[in-house]
Amino acid sequence: MQGKRVLVTGGAGFIGSNLANALAADNEVLAVDDCYLGTPANLDDSVEFHETSVLDDDLPTDGVDVLYHLAALSSLTMHEESIAGLRRGARVNVEGFANAVEQARQDGCETVVYASTSSIYGDRFEPSPEEMDVEARTGYEASKLARERYGEYFANAHEMSVAGMRFFSVYQGYGGSEGHKGEYANIISQFADDVASGESPVIYGDGTHARDFTHVDDIVRGLELAADHELTGIYNLGTGEAYTANEVVELLKAELDSDVEPEHVENPIDDDMFVQGTMADPTKMWEATGWEPEISFEEGIAEVCAQYE
Repeated sequence: MQGKRVLVTGGAGFIGSNLANALAADNEVLAVDDCYLGTPANLDDSVEFHETSVLDDDLPTDGVDVLYHLAALSSLTMHEESIAGLRRGARVNVEGFANAVEQARQDGCETVVYASTSSIYGDRFEPSPEEMDVEARTGYEASKLARERYGEYFANAHEMSVAGMRFFSVYQGYGGSEGHKGEYANIISQFADDVASGESPVIYGDGTHARDFTHVDDIVRGLELAADHELTGIYNLGTGEAYTANEVVELLKAELDSDVEPEHVENPIDDDMFVQGTMADPTKMWEATGWEPEISFEEGIAEVCAQYE
């Protein structure tokens, strides 16, 4: 992508800032964030930052060629901890999406790429294709499914290119833009920091739950390709491989030359809400754009740990 005016909502967050910074090399990039989960410290000086909510009436959508909508309350617990959290999640994740896309549309934008989630596949230890049945077991998942339906509406009613990207478990490490997330960061980042500090990583249950861990750089490439190809519909962004929490800790221990042992605790998340396994089938995205992950899990682990050496 070159020479475009691009708006990234959630642009000061983990994935959003990585995307905004990457695109700013060849494009005019604006980032919107209310700083609830993001921080402008993540952004390069070349990105024009606006501290505002996606619920506001005057988003900077004038002249925008591409809207990347990544703003969301992205944690299950944020939605489930209270009725106020459930309401805020629905407003930000659903109303905020519709609001941002409609403002961009009215200002002439025809290309939208937005964040959905792999959590709606439920427990899967084999590749999940986009056409399989999905369901909402949490308020977070319900909000992302609603977002997908609104994306479908904008594509059908207004003939826009609207692509929903189902992210799998995205990581970078505390040395990158993930550092500000703390307890909401990917478990790779949390476990690495614990191991490097000589503390026992806390693993829920027996540690056999598995995730398709996808490096943020691969996610950013996928997001850019989705806009370049003006995709419409739903696409997976994941590696097609999965690693258990136990395996993650062992790989981190080996990389950091540590003998610290993890602590296993009772899972505080209800069984009917906790996802035991995720794994992408990235075939559709590869066929549409040629995208495939370039950073192996071993390389990603080494990168996460490099800051501690």
